[in-house]
Amino acid sequence: MFIDTHCHLSKADYKDVDQILEENRKAGVSPIIISGCTEKSILESLDYSRKYSDIFVTIGYHPSEANVVDDTLLSLLEKQLQFDKVVALGEIGLDYHYGKENKEEQINLFEKQLAIAQKHNLPVVIHSRDATFDTIQCLKKYTLNGIIHCFSGSFETAMEYIRMGFVLGIGGVITFKNSNLGDVVARIPIDSIVLETDSPYLTPTPHRGEQNSSKYLPLIAQKIAVCKNIPLDEVKDITTLTAKRIFHLD
Repeated sequence: MFIDTHCHLSKADYKDVDQILEENRKAGVSPIIISGCTEKSILESLDYSRKYSDIFVTIGYHPSEANVVDDTLLSLLEKQLQFDKVVALGEIGLDYHYGKENKEEQINLFEKQLAIAQKHNLPVVIHSRDATFDTIQCLKKYTLNGIIHCFSGSFETAMEYIRMGFVLGIGGVITFKNSNLGDVVARIPIDSIVLETDSPYLTPTPHRGEQNSSKYLPLIAQKIAVCKNIPLDEVKDITTLTAKRIFHLD
């Protein structure tokens, strides 16, 4: 089975969650790790993990929440992290794509959550968009490992993260026509890669324009196999072992 290490699941996006999960399983994708990254989505994600045996969660506040998260919410997050199906703190990080007006607030929230992860010996799932330098500088202050979510950077950046003890989450972007991610993936170790969909976003080719879900994860794995010139089963087996190692899954 494949493991989708990063996706989103909500009633706002999917009319029939049970049907989506059954389609995922039929495609050979189970378990899935869903990300709760706002106050509302954290609660919804935890509810799904209680209901479904093959759903685990990562929780933490996305950089878009930098202006609304206070110490009360962070204290609550620490308590929520103790639930046994929470496998990491994330997705957390920095996002300067739409501007740096609240850069200080983003860094402050990011570093507070990195400190919480270190305190509780948890892996982290990192969101970094147009903020590579600051992301790396923040991570260097802590002793952590985890996943760089939705990685699409250069080979040099990939190796910097790998040297720091992180693995790279590779998703649908690798299948896009104008993406250079395949060239980077071809050069990095297969055991430094995990699979993710980021569904309902970033639907892989040839289904772009449709709503994404974990059932499309094998398409990402197949593209990685082609890029690295290795069998699909090797991609599946190694990325699954890596995901289990990072998230401490049996």
